[in-house]
This record gives sequence, structure tokens and C-alpha cells, in this order.
Amino acid sequence: MRADARHNRARILEAARETFARRGLDVPMVAIARRAGVGVATLYRRFPSRESLITEVFADELAACASVVDEALADPDPWHGFCGAIEKVCAMQVADRGFTDAFLTAFPDAVDYERTRERAERGFEEVVRRAKAAGRLRADFASADLVLLLRANCGIVAGAGAGAGAGEGVAAASRRLVAYLLQSFRADHAEPLPPPPPLTLGHLVPTSSSTAHPAARPGNERSSR
Repeated sequence: MRADARHNRARILEAARETFARRGLDVPMVAIARRAGVGVATLYRRFPSRESLITEVFADELAACASVVDEALADPDPWHGFCGAIEKVCAMQVADRGFTDAFLTAFPDAVDYERTRERAERGFEEVVRRAKAAGRLRADFASADLVLLLRANCGIVAGAGAGAGAGEGVAAASRRLVAYLLQSFRADHAEPLPPPPPLTLGHLVPTSSSTAHPAARPGNERSSR
């Protein structure tokens, strides 16, 4: 790859990372190209689809998420490992608005990305099983409860203003919410709850092709060269 091509690729990735973090995955591709200072045609030469750009941008974050789960599994205290995993993943949400959608969206053509995501999901299921077996996590905790927690935390991030100190306030609010919920997940003194909703991680976010903003699809944006 030529030096100028490498430079353009790096600029596109940096612009996409910053834009996804602030605005989520639905940002038009033309906006990313504009922020990177390249033409839309150049963006599509480097990344022929939104999926390829998203998976490249979030590969490191996804690997970090999988590492968080691995650390929880290695923790000799199953409850401590469970709490640590929840706290770290929610902190990743606060740091990057696009992370949750990138994690939950299916990218069937991105084999390595999907493999890492599936490993993280399976690992978290084992984290839950260990915490329940230790008698620390309430027996009726379901995967839908993780979905609810992540969506509640997303609400804090999405509702944040852009004023000075907003980032610190969002982080503090997230930590408070997570602490409340972790206390409610404890097995001791657990009271009966309504049944969990029929939600899974895969049901919350549509497939990547439908998450693309209409103006962001190649047929619409390539014409704006």
C-alpha cells in the first residue's frame, strides 16, 4: 500500500472512531469522509461497506470486551468477577456511544469479528453460571437482565448534554446506576420478580445492513463525489 493510501486509511479510521463514539453507528458515511478530509469514493475504495468500516474501527474494543470476560472467568471470586465485568463493559459504553451497537449488531461476513463476539457472549454465560453456583448471584438472573442493564446505561449516555463537565457527569451517573443494579442482582434477600422479557443481545439491534442510514448507502453517497 502506498504511503498516501496508508495515510488516507488512517485518517478515515480516526474520523470514523471519533464520529461513531459521539453519534453512534447511524452517522452517514459522507459525514465520516468529510471529517477525514477525503472524498466519498476514496472512503469506499478503502472500506467498500459500512460493515467493513465498523468492524475495523471496533475490533480493538471488541477484543478488549472479550478480555474483560476472560479476566472475570479467571477471578477466583465468581461474584467479584461478575461485578467487575459488568462495571468495565458499562464504562466502555460511556466512553464510546457506538460500542454497544457494534457489539450487538450481527456482521456475518466478518468472521473473526463474529468469532470474538460469540466468545465473549459464551464467556459471560459462564461468568453468570459461576456466580450463581457460588450462591452470590440471584438464581433468576437471565440474559435479558444484562440486556436491560446495557440499555439503561445507554440511556444515560444518549441523554447526556454536550456542556462542560458532561462527560464526568455521565460517568458518575453510570457508576451509580451500575452499583444500584449490582446490589439488586445479589442472591441474599432477593425477592420474586416479574418474569424476564423475551430479549436477547441479538434481538436488540438489527443487522448491519438495516442499521445504515439511508443517506449512507453506497448508491446514495457515491454520487456525491
